[in-house]
Amino acid sequence: MKHSEINFKVQLDDQSIPEQIQWSATDNPNEGIEETKSIFVGVWDHYHKGTLALPLWTKDMDVLEMKRFYIEIIGSVGNTLVDATGDEKMASLIDNLCRTLTKNLQEEIKAAEKGQ
Repeated sequence: MKHSEINFKVQLDDQSIPEQIQWSATDNPNEGIEETKSIFVGVWDHYHKGTLALPLWTKDMDVLEMKRFYIEIIGSVGNTLVDATGDEKMASLIDNLCRTLTKNLQEEIKAAEKGQ
């Protein structure tokens, strides 16, 4: 039987705010620990029938990057939903939401660039 591991290391400041996040995985094609600015891990708690979520981001992560990160997470949920459940309608609704959020984010980015 094959086993796989995913590990996270989070360096915190004095107020327990992440300063640095590193991750490694046995199946990562890039060997060694990788640095990232944000992670979102979701685990299904079958006992309580709910999701346990662990969202973390470093204090130097840009807000617009954070918004893009969440849009992409939502989009990947929609993509995997089809494979997992075959529910094309729900996946389409998620895709439409991501398109709307992306359009709004693009407008926000343009407004931010004009304000510089």
